[in-house]
Amino acid sequence: MEKEKLWSRFQKYFLAYDDIGFSLDVSRMNFEDSFFECMESQVSRAYEQMKELEAGGVANPDENRAVGHYWLRNSSLAPDATIKKNIEETKKAIEDFADKIHRGEIKSSAGLAFQNILLVGIGGSALGPQLVADALGSHRDALEIYFMDNTDPDGFDRIFHRLENRLKETLVIVISKSGGTKETRNGMLETQSFFQRKGVAFAPQAVAVTGEGSELDEVAKKEKWLARFPMWDWVGGRTSVMSAVGLLPAALQGFSIQEFLAGAAKMDAYTRVSETKKNAAMLLALMWHNAGKGRGEKDMVILPYCDRLMLFSKYLQQLVMESLGKEKDLNGEIVHQGIAVYGNKGSTDQHAYVQQLRDGLNNFFVIFIEVRKKRSVSSPEMEPGVVSGDYLNGFLRGTRQALYENGRESMTISIPELNAFYLGALIALFERAVGFYASLVNINAYHQPGVEAGKKVASVLLQLQQKIYAGLQSGQKFTVAALSDKLQVEPEAVYSLLVHLASNCSEVKAANLLEPARATFCWIKESALK
Repeated sequence: MEKEKLWSRFQKYFLAYDDIGFSLDVSRMNFEDSFFECMESQVSRAYEQMKELEAGGVANPDENRAVGHYWLRNSSLAPDATIKKNIEETKKAIEDFADKIHRGEIKSSAGLAFQNILLVGIGGSALGPQLVADALGSHRDALEIYFMDNTDPDGFDRIFHRLENRLKETLVIVISKSGGTKETRNGMLETQSFFQRKGVAFAPQAVAVTGEGSELDEVAKKEKWLARFPMWDWVGGRTSVMSAVGLLPAALQGFSIQEFLAGAAKMDAYTRVSETKKNAAMLLALMWHNAGKGRGEKDMVILPYCDRLMLFSKYLQQLVMESLGKEKDLNGEIVHQGIAVYGNKGSTDQHAYVQQLRDGLNNFFVIFIEVRKKRSVSSPEMEPGVVSGDYLNGFLRGTRQALYENGRESMTISIPELNAFYLGALIALFERAVGFYASLVNINAYHQPGVEAGKKVASVLLQLQQKIYAGLQSGQKFTVAALSDKLQVEPEAVYSLLVHLASNCSEVKAANLLEPARATFCWIKESALK
C-alpha cells in the first residue's frame, strides 16, 4: 500500500521537460496537497516581481539599479537598444578574441602562442569560471586555466611556482567590476611583480574585465593592456558567469559559449511560465520554503552524482547564501533570513556525512543531481553485467531511499548528460529559484550589505595596523596594554595585529608572543640584526 501511495505521489509531482530530457521530482518532500493553494498569493506576487525584474525595473532599491543577468542569454529581453547592443557586441568580441588566441594571431610579448590562463578574481568573479572550468574541462582544452581567488601570499606562491617557467605563454585575466576590490587588486599587483622579477612584460599579456571608467579600467588603458571587456552595473557578481566574467575564460578554454547561453535561455523559457506545477524554479523555491517554514530552518544539501559537478555546491553557496542571507526584509523589519548550503559529490558523501544525514539531526533537505549518461565510451565490467556507472546510479537511488525511510526530505534533478548546454540550464534554474524564494519571503536578493560591513571593518583594522607600525618604529618596547592605551583602541585588536606583524615583518620582534598579558614587542632595525 505504501509503495502504491509513493508511486502515485511520484507521478503527481514529477515534472519533465521532454524536449531537453530534464526532470525534477519533488514527491519526497513533506508537503500537503493543499500547500500550493495556501501559497497562491505569495506565488502570484513572485511571478509579478520576476516579470518586472526581467523588464528592467529597479530590482535592487538599495542601489537604485536593475538586475539583468537574464538578458545576457537573451538580449531581446533587454529594456533598451543600447543594452541589447552592448550584450551582443561583447559576446562577438569575446568570440573573436578567443579565436585569434587559438589561431596564434595574438601572441605573447615573447612572440609565443598562449598556452595558459591565470585568472585573478574573487567571489562571483572566480567561482563561476571555476565551476565552468571544472565541469567542462578536459586534457583537450585549448588553454589550461589557473585561479588566484584570495589574498593569501602562500596561495599566490603556489600558483607562481606552477607557472614560473611558462609565464611567456600565460595570459592573465583580472576581473573586478569596481576595480577596487582589494583581494583582486592584491593578486594583480603580486602577479605584475612576479612577471617583472622573471623579466616578462605584463601589460601585453594582461586582460581586464571591469566596469567602464573603473580604477582597473583606467590602469589597463594607461598601461596599454592587451584587451578590456566590460562588466555592467546591472550584473551582480554571483550572477555574472554568463557575462564576460565567465564567457571569456570559457571561450579561451575552447568551450561552446553559445551552447552554454542556449541552455540557460531554454531553462529561462520553461521557468517563466506561471503554471506552478510546470515551473521547475518555482517548485524548487516552494520546496525550500515549505521545508524551512519560510525561515530557513533547514539547510540545503547538494548531492550531485557526478565528479564534474563537485564545485556546484560551492557555487550555490554564494548564489543562495549571499542572495538570501538578509537581516531585514523589504519593509525594513528584522527577519534574519537565509538558507545554509553545503555538499560535495556522490558517492563520496556516503563515506562522509551521509551517516549524519540519515541518523542525526533532521535539519536539512537534499537536492540530488543525476547525470544519466555516465561515460561516452564503453565501460569494462566490474562483475558480470555491471559497470562502474551502474554502481554510481545504485548508490544515488539507495541513498535517496535510505533517507526517505528515515523521514528525511529530498528532491531529485535529472539531466541526460553534462555539457555546456545542461550546465547553463542548471545555473539558470537555481538563479530563478533564488529570485522566486526571495519574493516569497519578501527580501532583496540582489544586495549584500553584510559583505560591505566586513570590508569596512577590515579597512579600519588596516589603518590601525599602520598606526601600530609607526608606533613601534619609535624604538620603544611595548606591551599590548601600553600600546592600546597610547593609541586609545581596543587591546585585543592591537594584540592580534602585533602578532601578525611579528610573524611577517623581520624588524618586529616579540617576547612571550602567545601570552597576551606578558607579550612585549619592539622594532629592531635591519642593520642591528646583522
